Amino acid sequence: MSDGQSSAQAPAAARTPVGRPLLSLALASMMDEVHAHSGAVYLLAQDQPVLEMAVMAGLPRAFAAPWERVGLSSPIPVADAARERRLVWVGGEEEMARHYPRIAVVLPYPFALAAVPVATESTVYGAVFVTWPGGHPQELSDREREGLTAACGRLAVRLERAAEHSIPPHPETDLVASPLVGGMAGTLGTVEAARMVSRLPYGLVSLDLHGRIGFVNAAAAELLNVPVSRLLGTQLWASVPWLNDPVYEDRYRAALMSQHTASFVALRPPGEWLSFRLYPSTTGLSVRITRSRAVAEMNRAAPPPDGTPTRLVTMSQVLDLASALTEAVGVQDVVQLVADEIAPAVGSQALVVLGSRANRLRVLGHRGYRDAAVVERFDGMPLTEPTPGTQVLRTGVPAFFESQDQLERLYPARVATPDGFAAWAYLPLIAQGRPVGTCVLSYAEPHHFPTEERAVMTSLAGLIAQALERALLYDAKHRLAHGLQEALLPHSLPSLPGIEAAARYVPATQGMDIGGDFYDLVRTQGMAAAVIGDVQGHNVTAAGLMGQVRTAVRAYTAVGQAPEEVMRSTNRLLLDLGADLFASCLYLRLDPAHGRAVMSRAGHPPPLLRRPDGRVRVLDLAGGPLLGIDASAVYPTTEVALAPGSLLVLYTDGLVESPGTDFEEALAGLGRRLADAGDQPLDELADSLVRQEPHRTDGEERLDDIALLLLRAVG
Repeated sequence: MSDGQSSAQAPAAARTPVGRPLLSLALASMMDEVHAHSGAVYLLAQDQPVLEMAVMAGLPRAFAAPWERVGLSSPIPVADAARERRLVWVGGEEEMARHYPRIAVVLPYPFALAAVPVATESTVYGAVFVTWPGGHPQELSDREREGLTAACGRLAVRLERAAEHSIPPHPETDLVASPLVGGMAGTLGTVEAARMVSRLPYGLVSLDLHGRIGFVNAAAAELLNVPVSRLLGTQLWASVPWLNDPVYEDRYRAALMSQHTASFVALRPPGEWLSFRLYPSTTGLSVRITRSRAVAEMNRAAPPPDGTPTRLVTMSQVLDLASALTEAVGVQDVVQLVADEIAPAVGSQALVVLGSRANRLRVLGHRGYRDAAVVERFDGMPLTEPTPGTQVLRTGVPAFFESQDQLERLYPARVATPDGFAAWAYLPLIAQGRPVGTCVLSYAEPHHFPTEERAVMTSLAGLIAQALERALLYDAKHRLAHGLQEALLPHSLPSLPGIEAAARYVPATQGMDIGGDFYDLVRTQGMAAAVIGDVQGHNVTAAGLMGQVRTAVRAYTAVGQAPEEVMRSTNRLLLDLGADLFASCLYLRLDPAHGRAVMSRAGHPPPLLRRPDGRVRVLDLAGGPLLGIDASAVYPTTEVALAPGSLLVLYTDGLVESPGTDFEEALAGLGRRLADAGDQPLDELADSLVRQEPHRTDGEERLDDIALLLLRAVG
């Protein structure tokens, strides 16, 4: 595969015998073609929707450690490229923070990135990403776009040919520059150059892309207080204990990712401050070390010399996963994020999240099990039962079982309840010092859990626990709010002679899913009364007041008050309650036997009337101010003809209003939809009207509740 091969030559590539290293050569070729400085090839796993990094070039794999194995639904560029079969371009750190905040948290450096699917017309094989230093233009050029697309197309053809010959691609050796370990003369090219550098009064160190030292002069060794022989071939932060801090290693990563000069100061115990200046290239870093007397008086504590700070790779993973878990709202969101992010990262094929209620085990969610009954049969089990799930939940002590024999030896009852897996990690989810659940990660094959992996998984369990605790609280509040809203609205509409009715309530997508919108339909002597309204606010206070208003309207209707009297009485009640909240309202008395309706309005949007011939008009009703403002307000009535086949549409403003939308245009749009679909059965029409809000785009949050009441006169 040559660097200059064009997309037109893809058939020729298909005839080329598949050789190795296929992926490395393809990646190196496309990086050279677009002058990228790092990149990686991901392949789609055969048995699950997971992308696995097969080869990386230009930078150590540790830079992408949190994303070596990612779910296809993960919100990262390579997953988006493979899932949506499109090129994804991120022009810089601001755009990365805006669209992919989880990556920006872990790699907050100036660089540009492109992710491209590796796919034929019929099959997606994976994706490729490449990066450029921070100086790359904000836009991807046509030449770069075409070059990447063509190169990934050629790679897809090669992978397709390999699949036809049953030659699966394998992970390959990463393409990172070799360490420059050796003497001064070999590193610098000439003996005289080496002598010159050795005489300089400041320290010079050469690092490869892995941070390993290939050259160090005598001044640097003296400043670091470590012999040259102990520095060569090692990572700087590994050989110099007081530099073993993620903050300093982060500067090294920042320089390599952005290809911009970076610097930092560090305290050499007991009290000497040193300045480090990093000069990057595509093959490594040159580091200049000098004394920094300017900060000698700074009151900064040194990192513990005998401690072992968290390595940045682990910190990157934790940052990424913590960022992911902050996106979880409900319990099922937590379960899905663990399945998409954590399970692939640790190589697990299935998971269960357990909780407890009333001293019984509860299965909060699971993924990866072909037979759900295998997991759900544990739901409701007493916590006293001798199972690993209950034991870990009670004690808060993690348990790792590397084989089925090991599990069954400790828990013989599991012999009768096989789940088809061969190794398990039971992680206690502890938040605020108390267990809130257990996360069970299952493996298809026996799996060894080394000490380091157990420590990392236990740490991740702490993040899951915090997210789960928040989610449990959110779900409890949501159930409370939903129950209150249901209790305040009619459970069903009465069956009335001469009237068909349908209603819908859709909560706002912000807050607690509770608000002040209401509707009701009441049977009266020989007639019917309908009401729809909206109490100001989206909280429990508004909902409570809404319940009082709805009850009052029912009571005033029951004693036979006329529509204008019902509105005046409700207005006075709202003022007497002193809630400092207002309400809009539309009340009407229906008389289908005589084909008429009498209406009274208090600051509410006008209803729509669809006539039997399909024409729609907005009813311009007389009315008064909002309820709860003026004790002396009057609410005149308007009589409207209601022939058989006529349809009245009563609604709250959430159906037609949103920021930046003209009310008149939205109302006209509602009228057009009603004219086109008004002959549908009422339940279908109601669903259609609340589902098709023309002023909302997909994924946009609804800022207001919607109440809708449809009334059709029948002969």
